[in-house]
Amino acid sequence: MASAASRPAQPKGATGVLVLADGTVIWGKGFGVSGAAVGEVCFNTAMTGYQEVMTDPSYAAQIVTFTFPHIGNVGANPEDIESKVEGVVGCVVREDVTQPSNFRSLQGFTEWMAANGKIGLSGVDTRALTRRIRLAGAPNAVIAHDPNGKFDIPALLKRAQEWAGLEGMDLAQVVTRAGQEDWAGADWALGEGYRTMGTGGAEDRPHVVAIDYGAKDNIFRNLVKAGAKVTVVPAKTSLDEILALKPDGVFLSNGPGDPAATGEYAVPVIKGLLDRDIPLFGICLGHQMLALAAGAKTTKMHQGHRGANHPVQRVGEGWGETTGLVEITSMNHGFAVDADTLPPEVEQTHVSLFDGSNCGISIKGKQAFGVQYHPEASPGPQDSFYLFEKFVGMLG
Repeated sequence: MASAASRPAQPKGATGVLVLADGTVIWGKGFGVSGAAVGEVCFNTAMTGYQEVMTDPSYAAQIVTFTFPHIGNVGANPEDIESKVEGVVGCVVREDVTQPSNFRSLQGFTEWMAANGKIGLSGVDTRALTRRIRLAGAPNAVIAHDPNGKFDIPALLKRAQEWAGLEGMDLAQVVTRAGQEDWAGADWALGEGYRTMGTGGAEDRPHVVAIDYGAKDNIFRNLVKAGAKVTVVPAKTSLDEILALKPDGVFLSNGPGDPAATGEYAVPVIKGLLDRDIPLFGICLGHQMLALAAGAKTTKMHQGHRGANHPVQRVGEGWGETTGLVEITSMNHGFAVDADTLPPEVEQTHVSLFDGSNCGISIKGKQAFGVQYHPEASPGPQDSFYLFEKFVGMLG
């Protein structure tokens, strides 16, 4: 990977390119939709679940480098979509995308990428790119695809350099749903797809109002599976509007961007819910904003945590015999709660065994907790499902 001073000539047959803001140009074979998109380049270490990654709103304004070399082999299908809103703008992979070989596949990954407006780049040394991110941090870049191989590299470089980056950016209002929704989806079964909760006994279930900052649909399915009735509301729903729904508990969803920026309108609402002792559960961005509401601070990470194999240890006092237990978790975050800023009334409940960063909190005297990882992504595969049962169990 050469610097701007020794920029490589375009190889014959190159139809895709990744231009980093420092002038580095990485050539490859483009696939998916034609065009160009700007974002932050990150990497994900998961071996499976690439379609879920590509449709996770938490990846908005990001270009994902998959460290596993064979991406696209199982194709795509409409059941493995986490959200229909904008997520990843593009992806970088090692090997060319081949024809799918999976009984659930209904479409090739290349065709799915094109149909969903996402740009892909194959034939890249993803190990070298990943090492670069680990050493220098996640860079801003432009990913581009042109079947004719025509690129204006100076213009793409200028676009990458002028992009402000994720720090200070509120993306939750970009990816949130437009209006309120009564969630009806339930669990998935082979041959049946996603089942619905139905109407029988729904009114007897505890009512969870879920604030959508860029939520993954499987979170709502797990809340339903744990016994709740779920109403989903947009990110900027006011405290009065939430209280008017008479929630037994409020869920704070995952989402993209800088938590401090989203917190400008979300934190006052969360503080109001805490003042009224309404049970709260936050995941990822929701966890970070719960921490902000409790008086802590968040920080931009050097490279972030993204993958399906992150070990997290329970360290809080309230876990009884399971204190010290390690969960294998799925993560996707580029910001984190600064554990050194946690006030005395906030207990750290989980920590990353990779770097010791905060992965969970609980607020003393309140029924409010959050985790930095994604229990709905089935890591482990069932290590973290207890969190949904814990939350719904608080609601009576």
